[in-house]
Amino acid sequence: MVIVGIDLGTTYSAVSYMYEDGKPRILENQDGEKTTPSVVMFQNFGGDDEPLVGTQAKQQAKLMPEDLVQYIKRFMGDPSWKFDSSTGKSYTPEEVSAIILKRLKTGAELALGKEVTHAVITVPAYFDDARRTATRNAGTIAGLEVVRVLNEPTAAALAYGFSSDENGIILVYDLGGGTFDATLMKKTDDNYEVISTDGDRNLGGFDFDNLIINYVYEHLSEQGIETDDLSAEMEAEIREKAEQAKRALSSVDSTLIHLVVDKKPIRVEITKEEFDQLASSLVKRTIEITEDVLDESDVSWSDLDHILMIGGSTRMRIIKETLEEKSGKELKYEINPDEAVSLGAAVQAGIELVRLSKENADGVEVSEEIISSVEKVNIEDVTSQSLGTKAIDSNTDKEYNHILIPRNSKIPASGGSSFVTVGSTSRISVVTTEGDETDIKYVNILGETDVDLGRVVEKGHPITIKLSYDIDQTIYGEVFDEETDKLLKTFEINRDNNMSATQLKVASKNITDLKIN
Repeated sequence: MVIVGIDLGTTYSAVSYMYEDGKPRILENQDGEKTTPSVVMFQNFGGDDEPLVGTQAKQQAKLMPEDLVQYIKRFMGDPSWKFDSSTGKSYTPEEVSAIILKRLKTGAELALGKEVTHAVITVPAYFDDARRTATRNAGTIAGLEVVRVLNEPTAAALAYGFSSDENGIILVYDLGGGTFDATLMKKTDDNYEVISTDGDRNLGGFDFDNLIINYVYEHLSEQGIETDDLSAEMEAEIREKAEQAKRALSSVDSTLIHLVVDKKPIRVEITKEEFDQLASSLVKRTIEITEDVLDESDVSWSDLDHILMIGGSTRMRIIKETLEEKSGKELKYEINPDEAVSLGAAVQAGIELVRLSKENADGVEVSEEIISSVEKVNIEDVTSQSLGTKAIDSNTDKEYNHILIPRNSKIPASGGSSFVTVGSTSRISVVTTEGDETDIKYVNILGETDVDLGRVVEKGHPITIKLSYDIDQTIYGEVFDEETDKLLKTFEINRDNNMSATQLKVASKNITDLKIN
């Protein structure tokens, strides 16, 4: 059995493996790269799709933009999103992600010289249930058994812990290509305790790129160029050069963007000062989220022992300068921001391998070095979302969100509460919710479960509803009749925003049949 750790990123992905010497290492892909652009280009060969993944796909962005899918991670868990290829076939976010994962799997097999069957896949800490489930489903479609869905900041801290013996309170500031997480942790030797986490799943390097793109568009408008009439190819070229300019400004004070529009050469200069001004509101947003995490745990900037910078977007100088000003500490990139999450996932893969060996699972072989390196590691993570149920206020008769498991509860976690029926009935409906708001309009409805009470009960009959998170933040529920102390039903969430078992089976066959390059 081979278990790899996969960082399935918005802009770049990476695979790592815990070698027999007990050390995690990045695996190079088919192109000899340590990271793979999370980009898929759907090539049409004789009416059949042959997806191209990675660097070569990204290089084709400005030539074939309408056949390209990028930033798919932002659409995970969205059942309304589809990509229609030129062959007339439609792909869900899970299927596009599975195409990326399948290429990562193939690359890992080439690097290791053996079949890869299992994986730990990371997700942003603030991902909700639908997005976590979609990620797990993508792994299944790609032919992987996903043994764990691990929070990215936790993975990064594991990687840091394997490279440093220092203990203390750690802030993991994770700004990737499409998402942002701030996570507060405490490391004591081999114990990693997550204290609190928060984030924004739609805030990342992509949004900083957009600032430069808008800056370029304004310059073009000043030159009398109608930006609404730009071709898809030109828009793709501007996006590519905006990203290059952002990267350049991490080390130089000004950079030029060269374009040819309608055979007219255009040169747009942007300075670090101008970029910092444009980016100030986004940076402020990350700081607000970070300070909410600190305040929630009654921790100040001065209490931090380490600030762990994760995600390629943390290389922007405005990020480093702002955090140094806030914390009063000189920040050091003690671990590669692009590799940390994948390396930490490989550590978790090692932990899972040892666990399976103790359970005498078939095909599990584990070295003494791996056992000694991970056997004492203990991870205490927290929920990123509150979990509850829809209830009716007896005073106002209005529906509201009744939280059973508050956000930042230690996982595994359980929470229950007593309710009463609103009328004479033999059945009740349990609506499971996700979110912090009391107003039911502002939370996610995860699913609805019908419960047979076994008999007709009168108004005011006491019922207990209990919800639980497992280690992967998968949700389970139980309903009890308080009068008889009888368990009426145990249920899993019927996830309306995710694929059914039948859809998953069909998607797996569709992706298996594709030739992926």
